[in-house]
Amino acid sequence: MVRKTLGNYPVLKRGSAAAALALACSTTQAGGGPLGIDHELAFDQGGIWGRGYQLSLEYGVIATAVGGALWLGNDTELGHTFWQTIDAGVISSAAAVGLQYAFGRARPTAGKGPNQWFTSGGHSFPSGEVTLQAAFVTPVIVNYGSRDPWVWALELLPAYDAVARVKSQAHWQTDVLAGWALGSAVGYWATRWKTPLFVQILPHGFTVGFSKRF
Repeated sequence: MVRKTLGNYPVLKRGSAAAALALACSTTQAGGGPLGIDHELAFDQGGIWGRGYQLSLEYGVIATAVGGALWLGNDTELGHTFWQTIDAGVISSAAAVGLQYAFGRARPTAGKGPNQWFTSGGHSFPSGEVTLQAAFVTPVIVNYGSRDPWVWALELLPAYDAVARVKSQAHWQTDVLAGWALGSAVGYWATRWKTPLFVQILPHGFTVGFSKRF
């Protein structure tokens, strides 16, 4: 199995970039929440911010990760990376759902403001969709970023989704920042395992790669 990763991944640098991008999508008005930056933006699902585009990105990322992993297998570098993205996506998404239930933060659409936590039916913190996007791009960046700097452009996926979710009034600014951090952290963690978790669990026929059969 071929595998190359960066020795020291600049998580803090990426976190700062994520924060800057997420804050750039907001206005300069003061707000609430844990960082004092949360405030409701005018609802906007026009153009590229449409819900259909958001869902297409979500389904596209899932299809790319699963399809690439099954087709290439774990014995190729790119296939191994796709299996890492599956690990990262499943684990971080499950964690995001658990945190949403634990914190019970009300969404902007609830009209209760950014400081309403532990409420019934509140599932705003963190953003699950931004978590998924960050979990998908992080293993790819870790494994290829040092050789192909353009791969860092994949950070545009969680950046777009962060802006779109805030504009859709589905999440507060700190929700998308937390989701970005969670997905990035789990994505990096997934690259530290010699054998991806799902490769260990699933039968060898699934992880060897269907491309080798044709």
